[in-house]
Amino acid sequence: MSRDAAQWPDLPLDAWKDTLATLHMWMQIVGKIRLVKTPWLNHSWHTTLYVTTQGLSTSPIPHGDRTFELEFNFVSHQLDIRSSDGRRTFVPLQPQTVATFYHLVMEALRSLDIDVRINRKPCELPDPIHFDLDEVHRSYDAERAQRFWRVLVQVDRVLKIFRTRFIGKSSPVHFFWGAADLAVTRFSGRTAPAHPGGIPNLADWVTREAYSHEVSSCGFWPGGGAIPYPAFYAYAYPEPVGFSDARAQPEGAFYSQGFREFILPYERVAQAASPDDTLLQFLQTTYEAAATLAGWDRVALERAESPKPKA
Repeated sequence: MSRDAAQWPDLPLDAWKDTLATLHMWMQIVGKIRLVKTPWLNHSWHTTLYVTTQGLSTSPIPHGDRTFELEFNFVSHQLDIRSSDGRRTFVPLQPQTVATFYHLVMEALRSLDIDVRINRKPCELPDPIHFDLDEVHRSYDAERAQRFWRVLVQVDRVLKIFRTRFIGKSSPVHFFWGAADLAVTRFSGRTAPAHPGGIPNLADWVTREAYSHEVSSCGFWPGGGAIPYPAFYAYAYPEPVGFSDARAQPEGAFYSQGFREFILPYERVAQAASPDDTLLQFLQTTYEAAATLAGWDRVALERAESPKPKA
């Protein structure tokens, strides 16, 4: 196996869609724990997860005068739960129902004297099953879950390179558990019209606050529905006139009228001679289309490269 093939592994959705559906619900449980325990931050940035050297983490969550952290460890295949007082426990990642996982997580937190109550209804899904009642989703393919994390490691790394080219307001590179996507967002600095909302099981006021200002956003999604394969995406809100007709690179990128986003299949990047350059080309060309057509002050907001401090 070549180095790029090892670092950018195949991840066909059909091969692990049941595991993804289960893991998505597990990630929502963990994400909601962070949500209810963390002070509100603009654009719901207080709710996200972050790619780590072994998985996906909440980062430290405040709890009185302590903090605690939950991390999906896709190397040892367990949910690590650590408290700042030195105590720790874990929940195994293995084939088990969402209901079982939910109860194990809550029991594990109570063993650390952390009592958390969350809304047990999943977000951003049309027909959700409450976590504590979900006996349907129970799959866990450890090898495929680890592949997913390995993809996230590479995407996280490249998105962080892309983020350094912008000196205006920009989000962290972070994982939104509502839709299970890794994203980074740039802001023009101007306010935006009220978002129409309408996302299933997500309050419209949350969506409107998230899109209170003009954005160009991009990221990675494992796929589903009309896009039955893992893909990179890029969109603008509000979408400027002519955006859908812009020419995105590399070859294989296209505008989806249904999603109102540019899409680049993951395999186009994974199989490229230079995956990093191929992905950066997609991110840059779609951003340039959005920023130019919307009249962003690009001179003030961008820089060619990051400064290089002396050793």
